Amino acid sequence: MQPIHATTILAVLHNGQVAIGGDGQATMGNTIAKSNVKKIRKLQDGKILVGFAGSTADAFTLLDRFDEKLNAYGGSMKRSAIELAKDWRTDRYLRKLEAMLITVSKEEILIVSGKGDVLEPDEQIAAIGSGAMYAQSAALALKKHAPHLTAEEIVRESLTIAADICIYTNHNLVIERIG
Repeated sequence: MQPIHATTILAVLHNGQVAIGGDGQATMGNTIAKSNVKKIRKLQDGKILVGFAGSTADAFTLLDRFDEKLNAYGGSMKRSAIELAKDWRTDRYLRKLEAMLITVSKEEILIVSGKGDVLEPDEQIAAIGSGAMYAQSAALALKKHAPHLTAEEIVRESLTIAADICIYTNHNLVIERIG
């Protein structure tokens, strides 16, 4: 799978709160196709939030499959993510999909990829997309040096910094939170 470009998704678990956000830019090649795409979705009555980067159609296919897994495994996010990753890697159709997901609940954050990865980030901060390293770096610094901020404030400021630097990330942010 090639690196996912053209978006930034960031999730932060901090002081008992979790927030996930993304920019709104969709590109086709080096052209902005749309500036207000919503890349964050609520599942399980808002108990689980998912952000995606990559091909929109591919991401929606994966979101549907993830929701099916959540229903099959009683809402267990980790078990559902592992089962999705296994299917994604082995299914002839799914393994061609080009997207990545970040899933969050009030207790944990996971990054799910088509290579079979289900990763729990060390610092309870996860980022995907072209601006991921900018947003993640900013979030790590804010979490360490401004611990009074909420998870939502850290996500908002970090995504703003990423949008200031990454040409594939814009300032039209959508942020959702749990807790």
